[in-house]
This record gives sequence, C-alpha cells and structure tokens, in this order.
Amino acid sequence: MNTQSDAIPESFDSQRVSPAASLAPQPFYWSVRRELWENRSIYLAPLAIAAVFLLAFLISLVRPAHLRALTALGRGQWYDAAAEPYDLAAELMMLTCILVSVFYCLDALHSERRDRSILFWKSLPVSDITAVLAKASVPLIILPLLTSVVGALLQLIMMLASSAVLLGRGLSMAGLWTGLPWFQMSGLLLYHILTAHALWPAPVYGWMLLVSGWARRATFLWATLPIVAIAVIEGIGFGSAHFLGYVGNRLIGVPSDSSTATKMFPTNPMTHIMPGSFFGEPGLWIGLAVTALFLAAAVRLRRYQGPI
Repeated sequence: MNTQSDAIPESFDSQRVSPAASLAPQPFYWSVRRELWENRSIYLAPLAIAAVFLLAFLISLVRPAHLRALTALGRGQWYDAAAEPYDLAAELMMLTCILVSVFYCLDALHSERRDRSILFWKSLPVSDITAVLAKASVPLIILPLLTSVVGALLQLIMMLASSAVLLGRGLSMAGLWTGLPWFQMSGLLLYHILTAHALWPAPVYGWMLLVSGWARRATFLWATLPIVAIAVIEGIGFGSAHFLGYVGNRLIGVPSDSSTATKMFPTNPMTHIMPGSFFGEPGLWIGLAVTALFLAAAVRLRRYQGPI
C-alpha cells in the first residue's frame, strides 16, 4: 500500500526564497539614494541649465545668422555657425558637472556633522567606508552620467527644433543630421565628461571630501588655503607656478602635456576615440592612487569625528 508523504519536495523547497534574503539590505545603493534625496542640486542644476539654454536656443532660431546656417545645411552646404550652439551646450554641461562636483564635495561630509544627522546615520548598519564611497561616487560616476544624459537630450531637442525650422522652409533635414551626428556627439560627450571631468580630477575631489570631513567651518577656505600657500612658496622661492597649474589642469580636465590633449580628451565628434591614450597615462593612475589615500583618510576621519 502506497503512503502519501507530507514532506515538502526537495525541488520545491530549494526554490523557496527566504523573506529575509529577498529584503536583504543594500547599504551602498541606499547610501547613494540618500545623497540624491538630500542634494537635489545634483540633478536640478543640470536640468535648470539645460532648460535655460534650450529657451535661448529656441529664441535664436529666428535670428538671421542662425537661419542662414540652417539654410546652408538644408541645401547640403556646411556652415560652421550651425555647430556652435551644440558645442556651447556640451561645454555648459561640462562646466555644470565641474561646479556641482566642487560644491558637493566641499559640503558632503561637513553638512552631516553640521546638522548632527551623522549621529543618526552612524546608528544604522552602514559602515564609514560605504558612506564615504557613496559620496565619492557622486562626482566620479553619478554626476558625469547625469550631465551626459541631460546634455545628449538637450542636443537632441535642439536638432528636432532645427529640423522643424528646415521643414517649415521647405528644406531637407539630411544636411543637419549628417553634419551633426547626434549619436557620435552623445558618445563623445559621455566619454569626455567621464575621462576629463571625473577620473582625471579625481584627486581634487578626494582632497575636497577629506577637507569636508575635517574642517569645522569654511571648507572652501581650508581646501584652497594649502594650495595657495604652496603656490606662493613656489612662486617666491623658485619663480615658477607648476603646482598651481597642475591642480588647475586637473580640475578643469587638461593633461599636463598639452600635445596629448587631443588624444586624451577629444572634443570633435568625428575624432576617433583612443582610450589607450588616456588609460595609458601614468598621471591618471598616480592621481587615482592619491584619491584612494584621500578617501581612506576621509573614512578614518568620519569614524572618529562627531557633530560640530
């Protein structure tokens, strides 16, 4: 006689997912989400700049000079003035990425000490390493990706508006989309911001995060004072300004050797991107190593620093 077992089949039991496992905490993910919640300028600033620029561009579509440039493209002739607004849009997104990154890094660790919220966040099961890395990911990953996407969408809307003007004048759009390849422009913008304005200036952002975790007030002053002091000593003692130029070039995304600028940080959409020139640069890896030291010091400071 066959007996029916009440045991749960092994195959079914192995497919069951523990509720605790399915709701397992993701400290880094939620730490990054926290930064976006508490620092809305991360995404509001690029969107605001893009909206203002788009409004100005739409107004400029009726200007005679812009209409002549669009007419030339519609008739298969190239006119350099047609590309100027798109170059300016990309440059504004780059500048926005730099400025927002600087102000964010100077306030990232300082603000939670100032408003005493650090006591609450330290009570959660989130390590200091996770918290600092989440903050570092904003200027190194989040902002570059966000500004690149906003910049690409801005250029796309600009091209659609220009196409509408061309169609309204009975001209072809082919010259516009051929002369200004949107996919290539978007890819180059993403590559340029990630390399020139995220990885290359990483040690500057790391230094600002370190100062943000140490200074009790005036973080901008404490971040710039050592740089100015070294520059003054070098200028008076040696008659040069190499250190100040080096820091400035790091921040704005300019290589130390100007002859390699085009290879490392191309700006022309038709330029063939050569990542080997960038990732083969020793200065990049030295800068990343210095960044790691700054972040390690910031982690240690956060571990022992209390509210202001």
